Amino acid sequence: MAENNYNFKIFDLYDISQIEVKDLGLKPVINLQPKLVLNSHGRNVQKFGAVKVNIIERLMNRIGIAGHRGKKHKIEKGSAAGKYSKNMKIILEAFKLIEKKTGKNPVEVLVRAIENSAPRDEITVIEYGGARYPQAVDVSPIRRVNLSLRWMIQGASDKAFNKKKTLTEGIAEEIMLAADNSGDSFACRKKNESEKQADSAR
Repeated sequence: MAENNYNFKIFDLYDISQIEVKDLGLKPVINLQPKLVLNSHGRNVQKFGAVKVNIIERLMNRIGIAGHRGKKHKIEKGSAAGKYSKNMKIILEAFKLIEKKTGKNPVEVLVRAIENSAPRDEITVIEYGGARYPQAVDVSPIRRVNLSLRWMIQGASDKAFNKKKTLTEGIAEEIMLAADNSGDSFACRKKNESEKQADSAR
């Protein structure tokens, strides 16, 4: 009996079986497992549970909290609430724009964008003898991906907030800029800023 090799495409649109993560540090934490529908229903609430969630779903989960920066909670984009179907539709529309403009698989463009905007070092504050001073630390792989996704969505939100651009266009533009390692990308700027601060704190 012939063996059935089903090659699932995400939402029956994008084939991710051939996509390769080039950054070896990020390879174990970028989940590119093919599924027809990406919805984990929040079942991965455990240590390193984020690794089991497909990278596209992790990007979508960030949309609902685009305006939250540290302890400051900015005004949210009304078009992106906590609804799965609404947020995933924004991501899929952004992917269509990326595919139209670049002619490449948008999931591959997203992976390149994450690799280019994931910081390797950052600073933490250490208290020693009553004095606080910054100390450079290496960033763990999961945090590198989380920071990259967060900055991409924040950059997209800034591009679309009170502007003519929609959030969909903002996300597509931010991902394409980050994939090209462009200085216009919010995520790439934040990465460079984080690494420069860490260099000066060594």
